[in-house]
Amino acid sequence: AWARARWTALITSREPVMLKNLSLLTLLAGADAMRMGPSPVARSTVARPSGVAMAGGLQLGDVGAGGDPNMKNYRKLGDAVREADAERAKEADASNKALRMEDEKRNRRSKKNEVMRAIPDDTPAGQVSDFMYRDGVTDELDKLDNEMIGLKPVKQRVRDIASLLVIDKMRRKLGLDTSIPSLHMCFTGAPGTGKTTVAMKMGTILQRMGYCRHGGVVVATRDDLVGQYVGHTAPKTKEMIKKAFGGILLIDEAYYLYNAANDKDYGQESIEILLNVMENQRDDLIITLAGYKDRMDKFFSYIPGMSSRIGNHIDFPNYEPDELVDIAKVMALELEYDLAPDALPVLKEYIAKRMTLPFFSNARTVRNAIDRARMRQASRLFIEKMDPKSDGNVTPDELKLLTAADMPTAAELAARGDSAIVE
Repeated sequence: AWARARWTALITSREPVMLKNLSLLTLLAGADAMRMGPSPVARSTVARPSGVAMAGGLQLGDVGAGGDPNMKNYRKLGDAVREADAERAKEADASNKALRMEDEKRNRRSKKNEVMRAIPDDTPAGQVSDFMYRDGVTDELDKLDNEMIGLKPVKQRVRDIASLLVIDKMRRKLGLDTSIPSLHMCFTGAPGTGKTTVAMKMGTILQRMGYCRHGGVVVATRDDLVGQYVGHTAPKTKEMIKKAFGGILLIDEAYYLYNAANDKDYGQESIEILLNVMENQRDDLIITLAGYKDRMDKFFSYIPGMSSRIGNHIDFPNYEPDELVDIAKVMALELEYDLAPDALPVLKEYIAKRMTLPFFSNARTVRNAIDRARMRQASRLFIEKMDPKSDGNVTPDELKLLTAADMPTAAELAARGDSAIVE
């Protein structure tokens, strides 16, 4: 009867809705306790749950040692009111923040429309060449053509990306809607095809055009991202992301991040962090994955959300023998060596044979061949000049020239067998 009377009084009262609801909840708790009855000790001393005071409204307090133990579960009305006020304040702040963001967006749109109306229809956005030369993009693309042999599909894709960014800047100049395209990349191809070099060139181009703060490239592998025990992976991954912020994070052999045979592998945690960064912080960091094409395709089949976040999938083809000979010339020139005319056919024959053997690595294999030729030249000059019949003098031309005698040959490869590791 007491609970029913109090319920009716609350329903008809003029208290605020929130306070009325809290009072009703407290009333229900007290009524439940009364139905259960007081404890044996309290039954002889009280006629209602210990800690319930009728004067001045309904209030449940703490009970003494002899009170009903169920009363320990009841909160004071003042605490409940304060918590409700805090929640209401949070909701109000969130609502006000959303309104402010909407107002700012509306103001930006209004200002842009005013700017667009003020621009005469015949106002040119500028010349493409002006943007290309002014930002230094043309110089970087020319370097890419001159310093890297072959890779025509790759170079064309890089030019396509640069063209899109230039046009995007011209649209922005006129106030047209623009959005930064997905610049995350995936480079697939065999070792030594120039993936890291192209990533560095892309970093420079993006930095020149204002899409990267510094354009640097941080190269990482699984060991740099995945920990060895619980709680170790997240700090390692976040540390590498922090190092690459404002530039490019190149993850070489990215498929090793995921181990399908081990459900408890810590690589999944690193992948989840990378996915979150690729989606929510793509303006601050460009993530590039690299590896063999077949393995990368399998990796994407396990992590479908990764492939969809990458806007540029670029395949690096293997070099042809003639292209590798040209690469050898460039490498020798950078080291201030000259390849003798009779050395070129020997080197080409060696490369053609080496391409049929395991562990061929394109430009890296050529670099190893040049290093081997340098060692043989040094040994040849040492023997020749130490001969008693020689005057011992070495000319600058002799120091710079690599001859056919210095080059590794296809016959040497054949003698070692098809399964021999030659590098």
